[in-house]
Amino acid sequence: MTTESAVRVSTLELFFDLVFVFVITQLTDLIAHHFDGAGIFHVLLLFGVTWWMYGGYAWLTNAMAPSSTTRRTLLLTGMAGFLIMALAIPGAFHETGWLFGIGYFAVNLVHTTLFVRATGSARGAVSLAPFNAASAIMVLVGGFVHAPYREVLWAGALALQIITPYLHRIGAHTVIASHFVERHGLVVIIAIGESIVAIGAGFAGLPLNWSTVTVAILGLCIAYYLWWAYFAGDDERSEHVLDGIEDPIRRARVALNGWGYAHYPLVLGIVFVSAGVKTTVGHAFDPLAWAPAIALGGGAALFMLGHAWFLRILRLRGVPHRLAAAALCLATIPLAHVVAVAQLVAVPLAMAIPLIIEDIPQVRRAGGSTAVHTFGR
Repeated sequence: MTTESAVRVSTLELFFDLVFVFVITQLTDLIAHHFDGAGIFHVLLLFGVTWWMYGGYAWLTNAMAPSSTTRRTLLLTGMAGFLIMALAIPGAFHETGWLFGIGYFAVNLVHTTLFVRATGSARGAVSLAPFNAASAIMVLVGGFVHAPYREVLWAGALALQIITPYLHRIGAHTVIASHFVERHGLVVIIAIGESIVAIGAGFAGLPLNWSTVTVAILGLCIAYYLWWAYFAGDDERSEHVLDGIEDPIRRARVALNGWGYAHYPLVLGIVFVSAGVKTTVGHAFDPLAWAPAIALGGGAALFMLGHAWFLRILRLRGVPHRLAAAALCLATIPLAHVVAVAQLVAVPLAMAIPLIIEDIPQVRRAGGSTAVHTFGR
């Protein structure tokens, strides 16, 4: 596959990501109002098919910069499809399922068109197009049928998306490490930022008092430690690892596993954390029901597990610390059943303690280096 100069993420791609993250906001609101088995299953399906289609665009623009009017217009059409999907999410398993299906079909069609234009007659494009078309048709048809056929078809589409990289020539994709890592880092930080926006939306109509302000500050602390876990150096190290892989097939496989499969639970964890915190707004000093408590503690744990998986794939340090953080986050769930604020305090502590322990050796080495340098002067 012929690549173009696309070292940095363009502002149009960032614009695209902002539209995509509206899906995250809608899913947060959906799970906040449907804390049950069916609601969780629906969020898993909706986020799954959306995430894999977003990943397709991230891989596409990694090799094909949106530098022409035609490309930008098609990318704008894809953004419109994502917007339609996001708007349809609240009723996707009821009256607006057909709209979600149409939006997804448009997103998929634009991606396939751009991919074929970028690769010409390359075998990778030819082999990928039928699988894209099959998943798009399953989502489209699913939007026009009723339960349980809708769930079955959309689950089938998600399963097909997950296994598609093993069914076509992934070596046809050339990964530009700097752009690829930056693109996914941006969508993660935007998603974390949107979690604050989603929490803020829960304040509508509520008075500002110690209860609501406490939730706001603790929600910000939780978002901060999500940021710390992902961005405190590991994003740069991951770029170096990916850039250092010379075999194109292995590089593409590591990119797929690390930024595709492992990022699915990572970003999904942000959705659940946001929903859990949002539910506590106005009820910080009341007992929290089990479902939102599980969403809050389980969402933070899911984020940490996803990042541990990511680090394990790239053979970077920090896996045990994130596994410990995940276990501690799960242990906070019973606290919320006593009083919500107890869990809100415990979750950031559960993430902070292992991350601080992880950084202690580096701080000591940095301090020693500074002392030696000063003595030498």
